[in-house]
Amino acid sequence: MPVGQEKVVIVGAGIGGLACAIELARSGFQVTVVERAAQAGGKMRETGVGGVSVDAGPTVLTMRWVFDEIFEAAGASLEAHIELKPLDILARHAWNEAERLDLFADIPRTAEAIGAFAGPKEAAGYRAFCSESRRIYETLRDSFLTEQKTGPVGLAGKIGWGRADALLGIRPFDTLWRALGDHFADPRLRQLFGRYATYCGSSPFAAPATLMLIAHVEQAGVWAVAGGMQRLAEAMEAVATSLGVAFVYGAHAETIDLERGRAGGVILAGDERLAADWVVVNADSAALASGALGAAARAAAPAQPAAGRSLSALTWALRTETRGFPLARHNVFFSADYAAEFDDILRRGRLPRGPTIYVCAQDRGDGEPGVAPADRLLVLVNAPANGDHAPLDETEIRACETQVSAHLARCGLALGQPLETAAITSPTDFNALFPASGGALYGPATHGWAAAFKRPGARTRIPRLYQAGGGAHPGAGVPMAALSGRLAAQQLMRDRALAGRSSRGATPGGMSTHSATTASTA
Repeated sequence: MPVGQEKVVIVGAGIGGLACAIELARSGFQVTVVERAAQAGGKMRETGVGGVSVDAGPTVLTMRWVFDEIFEAAGASLEAHIELKPLDILARHAWNEAERLDLFADIPRTAEAIGAFAGPKEAAGYRAFCSESRRIYETLRDSFLTEQKTGPVGLAGKIGWGRADALLGIRPFDTLWRALGDHFADPRLRQLFGRYATYCGSSPFAAPATLMLIAHVEQAGVWAVAGGMQRLAEAMEAVATSLGVAFVYGAHAETIDLERGRAGGVILAGDERLAADWVVVNADSAALASGALGAAARAAAPAQPAAGRSLSALTWALRTETRGFPLARHNVFFSADYAAEFDDILRRGRLPRGPTIYVCAQDRGDGEPGVAPADRLLVLVNAPANGDHAPLDETEIRACETQVSAHLARCGLALGQPLETAAITSPTDFNALFPASGGALYGPATHGWAAAFKRPGARTRIPRLYQAGGGAHPGAGVPMAALSGRLAAQQLMRDRALAGRSSRGATPGGMSTHSATTASTA
């Protein structure tokens, strides 16, 4: 069958699904994306507060090159669709009203700031840390991040069998917290750079030191999207539509329909069936194994225990006047005891008694005064991903609000209205938005040296059924989800080519080997 006659149904219009749709459509497939929400974006979403929209999902855009490549390959331009502003201040950090530190896009400027904050030895440690994080990123970009899922042996082969130093240099057997001690004696700096583990929903005390690469990703550029992050999803949707992709919103995919042991379509709520030659699921990586997409699809992926989930969050979206603390776009207010914070979340399964607080001030750029009468804020604390079985009660949420407000005040930030008036999203709410996740926002946690290899790859155990998203390889985060979508599309096309060659090689008049080959490769 010619590519132009083959149908692909993608379940989920998150960033991974959008990237996959663009890749397949530009290659000639007939692509339909079904999404139960009213718009594209998945976790990249907005919520309305006070008559305005506030980003209520991802707020940081890095690895811009990923999206430049996606748009250019589709004959489009990222800049023609959205306005991006590079940020000079990557984030503003505070421990109390007196202890504050900015990280800048410029390494010498950050080193100078760290020297003034903690002394020249720590500034030198920062420069060495930047060099190591760059080396790790450069080692893994083309061997792991942009390649199909592999194992330790496969990664060693891609890096180069004669480069054992490079393989060990990614430091998979050290924890991030321990590795940071090689560079920083000041516990505040270990806490600051240890926070990068939370970018993939993990603890710096359990995540591998390999995650130092995230520091280099940020140093390479953080962009603010004019009008909010949702504009990126809308731009990708527009490019996909121009390539012929059909989007069906308000459509709940209930079941992956199997024919002769392989994916043959998707059944929507109401029993409408969308026939397909190939199916891609852009959902939480636990959705297939949990039966959220039908009992037959359980066999597609291994079960994922709740204990292995990444972090969830409790968030407040609000529009309010702010006083005191000079907010930048991205702000972090650190707790006094980082180890206790993760112990509360991951071992005790409760909100931390002393949480670190992230505040995205969406009307701010590089620390200038607000450009609106009131700031649009997303306030976030990490939380356990147990929203499917241990919902937070009102008392717990109110106690957390009190702690958050008090800590912000200790750091000099006063809000004009209480958090209890905000639009709140809890782990239970996230679980409802993203079924089978428990509220986990990043798929499986990246804990231990083998965690990255355990993430599901594009190909599932069911022929012609694939998966994409932040819970799949290569990992969590907006650009990583986009890469997963491209990898799913590439794997699908590779398997199609293999199956086609096998079919053409069948003995005339005999049994075609198409089904057998597809079963083993798709």
